[in-house]
Amino acid sequence: MADFLTPAELDRKEPGFGVHPLKFLLWLLIISSSMSFAAYTSGYIVRKGEGNWLEFELPTRLFVSSLVILISSVTMQGAVIAARRDNVRLTQLLLVATLLLGGVFLTSQWQAWKELVAGGVFFAGQSSNPAGSFVYVLTGFHAFHLLCAFIFLTTVLRLTLQYKVHSKAMLWVDLCAIFWHFLGGLWLYLHLFLLLNR
Repeated sequence: MADFLTPAELDRKEPGFGVHPLKFLLWLLIISSSMSFAAYTSGYIVRKGEGNWLEFELPTRLFVSSLVILISSVTMQGAVIAARRDNVRLTQLLLVATLLLGGVFLTSQWQAWKELVAGGVFFAGQSSNPAGSFVYVLTGFHAFHLLCAFIFLTTVLRLTLQYKVHSKAMLWVDLCAIFWHFLGGLWLYLHLFLLLNR
């Protein structure tokens, strides 16, 4: 019967091919997610070219979202640096700050959807249009990914509170930072894409 490894044991386990298996899996997830968003944005461009495309102003809250997610990437990276320096208390504080900023980001997204609804832009129904539907899909799919990152970040914070994240046990905070930075970069791409393709 196979033995199950604890997070600390997994962190210490040396991979045979130079890349930790969990990091390899994370990169596969990132590539898969990137391909999904590439398909959605390609579909956006193709559908726009077919006509029946109602233009509308993007919610101003999306700019707030972009600023917040940029700041959250800074706090996330600060947590990684603090962990490498064995400053556990600062690591904990910066992870909490990242969680809070993530919450602000999701709240901002919710407010952006409310702005769309108030402007008569709906996801589906007789009064909906393809442009609005794509905005809901792109931002909603990203929000789902961020919720998953929230669970990951909460787990890393718990490990940090148990003093299981430090300079000799960096795997989990590194993985979390990679995923968080990916989502930050992905959001900036989506926002720029929507601004340039209206």
